[in-house]
Amino acid sequence: MEELKELAELIRQRNALGKEITRIIGRPGQIGHLGEFIAARVFDIALETSAVNKGFDGRFRSGPLAGKSVNIKWYAKKEGLLDIRVDAVPDFYLVLTGPPTKVLHSRGEDRPWLIDSAFLFDAVPLVESLRLRELKLGVATSVRNALWAAAEVFPNARNEKLPLSPDQCAMLSLFSSNQCAG
Repeated sequence: MEELKELAELIRQRNALGKEITRIIGRPGQIGHLGEFIAARVFDIALETSAVNKGFDGRFRSGPLAGKSVNIKWYAKKEGLLDIRVDAVPDFYLVLTGPPTKVLHSRGEDRPWLIDSAFLFDAVPLVESLRLRELKLGVATSVRNALWAAAEVFPNARNEKLPLSPDQCAMLSLFSSNQCAG
């Protein structure tokens, strides 16, 4: 009974925090909506009015990708997986991830909401390369480590399509245990 009482109190606290997050972002305080809100602020993305827009979450407003559509994902762990909707491919996938997973199961594993890395994938070439490898595309599509490395924009600036300013690095670092490496 004591475990349940403690758990009930923690859930009440979590629900109260969820209400505060919802007040700030204007959408339910879930990791996906939070990722979209953070990415919109950091990368100057105009989010679509509807949170269920087919294929993309918004468009870059400025910079080298201005006008391009983007699907934003935030995963609590970097597991090498990406949700790909084949019937509506955006121009880009912007993926925020927590730390790399170290175990093959979730038992006893916490999933804190951290942004330890950010990646930008050019969606059409990515989907084409995955199809050539005859991978099943959809929820939890496996993407090779080399593609993740080439797409990294934070903390290491490997993808030149989306160079980060010091201010953008600082904003992402607010949610991270990493600092920009440049």
